Amino acid sequence: MASDKGPSGGDATSRRRIEPWEFEVFFDPRQLRKEACLLYEIQWGTSRKIWRNSGKNTTNHVEINFIEKFTLERQYCPSIHCSVTWFLSWSPCWECSKAIRAFLSQHPSVTLVIYVARLFWHMEPQNRQGLRDLINSGVTIQIMSVPEYDHCWRNFVNYPPGKDHWPGYPVLWMKLYALELHCIILSLPPCLKISRRNQNQLTLFRLTLQNCHYQTIPPHVLLATGLIQLPVTWR
Repeated sequence: MASDKGPSGGDATSRRRIEPWEFEVFFDPRQLRKEACLLYEIQWGTSRKIWRNSGKNTTNHVEINFIEKFTLERQYCPSIHCSVTWFLSWSPCWECSKAIRAFLSQHPSVTLVIYVARLFWHMEPQNRQGLRDLINSGVTIQIMSVPEYDHCWRNFVNYPPGKDHWPGYPVLWMKLYALELHCIILSLPPCLKISRRNQNQLTLFRLTLQNCHYQTIPPHVLLATGLIQLPVTWR
C-alpha cells in the first residue's frame, strides 16, 4: 500500500535526494534542457543494500564525474561483482560513450544498465555510433518508461507529503524516443526529427519513416507509437 507521506526524515538517502522541480525540469522528455542530471544506484555482490546518489554537469559531463568519483572514492574489489544502474536525463555523447567503455574494460566485474529520458543530438553519426559501441560492449541502454519514472520519483526525489506520484509525462514521447533508439541500434537512418519553436518554447516531434524502417524495425515497436498503421496482408 503506497504511503501518502513524503520520504521519511530518518531516510538515510533523504539528504541526497533532488527536489521535485529538479526532477521535472531535468527528466521531462518535452524539455530540451541543456544541463544533464544523473541518478544512480550501486549494488555490490549479493548484498541487498543499494547505494543511491545523484549528480549534475560541472566542467565535465555527469558520466565522467561518476567515473572519477567511483574510481577515487570506492574501494574496488575485482572479485566482487558490482551492478550499476544509471537514470540519465540525456543519453551519453560519443566522447562519454568512449570513456564509459574504457572504464568498464578496466573494471570487468562492473555491469552497467542505462535508462535515458532523451537522446542527445541523436542525428549526429558519432553519437549514434557511440551508443552502438556501448551496447556491443555489453551495456544495456533503454528509454525511460513509466516504471522507471515512478522508481526514480520514489527513490531519488524529496517529494512532499501527499504527492507520492511523479508528474505524468505523455507516454507517446517515450515511445518515440524508443523508436529512434531502435533505429540507432539497427544502424538505420534517423526517423525522429526534433525542433524547437522559440516563440512559445514548444518542442515539436516529426516522424520521417523510410522503407528501411518499415522493413527492419519490429512491427510492435512501430505500432506502439499509435501513429503508424502497417499494411495488412490477407492470406
